Amino acid sequence: MYFEQFYLACLAHASYMLGSEGIAVVVDPQRDVDLYVEEAARQGLRIAHVIETHLHADFVSGHRDLAARTGATIHIGARAGAAFPHHGVRDGDEISFGRCRLRFLETPGHTPESLCVLVTDLDRSSDPWAVLTGDTLFIGDVGRPDLSRDFTPQQLAGMLYDSLHEKLLRLPDAVEVFPAHGAGSLCGRNISPERRSTIGAERTRNYALRPMSRDQFIQLITTDLPPRPGYFTLDAEINRAGAEPLAAMPPAPALSPEQVERLVSGRDGLAMVLDTRSAVAFGAGHLPGSIHIALTGQYASWAGILLGLTSAVVLVTEDAEQVEEARTRLARVGIEAVAGYLDGGVLAWERSRRKLAQVPQVSVADLGRELRERPGEIQVLDVRTAAERQGGRIVQARHKPLDQLALASDDAGRQRLAALLSDLDPAAPTAVHCKSGYRSSIATSLLERFGFENVMNVVGGFDAWMAQGLPVAGASEAPVVKV
Repeated sequence: MYFEQFYLACLAHASYMLGSEGIAVVVDPQRDVDLYVEEAARQGLRIAHVIETHLHADFVSGHRDLAARTGATIHIGARAGAAFPHHGVRDGDEISFGRCRLRFLETPGHTPESLCVLVTDLDRSSDPWAVLTGDTLFIGDVGRPDLSRDFTPQQLAGMLYDSLHEKLLRLPDAVEVFPAHGAGSLCGRNISPERRSTIGAERTRNYALRPMSRDQFIQLITTDLPPRPGYFTLDAEINRAGAEPLAAMPPAPALSPEQVERLVSGRDGLAMVLDTRSAVAFGAGHLPGSIHIALTGQYASWAGILLGLTSAVVLVTEDAEQVEEARTRLARVGIEAVAGYLDGGVLAWERSRRKLAQVPQVSVADLGRELRERPGEIQVLDVRTAAERQGGRIVQARHKPLDQLALASDDAGRQRLAALLSDLDPAAPTAVHCKSGYRSSIATSLLERFGFENVMNVVGGFDAWMAQGLPVAGASEAPVVKV
């Protein structure tokens, strides 16, 4: 039997292709589906089935496009309310092809319609050798239970306990576990970077599978849930209907500095500039008011969290070749309103004699010295998560998690943001740090947009601060770290 995991690092998303005797199944496809079509052709397989383990909220799936291109049947939980042609799956349903047999388990908890898929290769054994767990069971974690329109987190957590204990934990220890996400995914709290495991290993190591009562599990899973990104609800609805093919999206037009200026000033609408270059390049010079989210790292997820899905975007990239990559990654989370890209990049803007803004890049050694020699003169902001701060923090740093700095789109949002930043002086020097420097650079661009006049990005972040042996407060023995 053919079995392959496709891992999309920028979304920490794992999808799968299984094949036997000329037939293939794709499970939880990403939005750009060419890779599955091409791989099936290389393997001499015809994609006959597409399986969605649930309505994904953190990315837009390519299930509808893949089915249209291959003639495949889409299988999704009967409780999903899917609005596209599909087979509504019930517990115990099976798909057989060649020497492979797939059996569905209804495992509600992460979402009401969540499924797991037992995989049997008859050339190995008549018993299942693997289970595709979607977002029900991760390596070292379980799915968050707060994504339903109809159930409370406590109700879903109770369902998740039942699914784990009555379905998955009754499987033999040797059954291999293949989830839909890895470390960094927003669908869990502390997912392991490993991409496969076994039921036995998870039974032993996974904090959520330790012996405990149902009530204890519900309390554990629903306490201190990370904020749910606003775009999650929209992505789930896009997936319920089935997204349009990426090929249907028009190419992003090249824009002159004059056209960009009109777009961002509101004369031709109102767009925001999204700068996808490195932190160093952004700091050296960028369009005033632009948002920086580097194309490396979890670019699309942060764009969804901070910008939302509906704002028009003008891209600034290192070169024209990166425009399509930036646009595709945005589309993977449902951001399609790309008004164009700055033709010639920042150099063209500068040559047109338009102003550039800058963000100084400060080393941890220099920041440490300034804090010692000029106490109270520099504001330090820590934009990591609360869990990360358990592993230690800079004494002077005030905590402003990056996801709480999302652009405010209404009066209530602006008031919330003003309250969050009310203890800071926009005119004072402000040094921003995260774990490694990626998120802090994003935060500096947001603070600039909010009117902060003198922001600095701390190069290397808290990792570099620790490596230099600089003073740390509040370190615990077992920090929880999120990339």
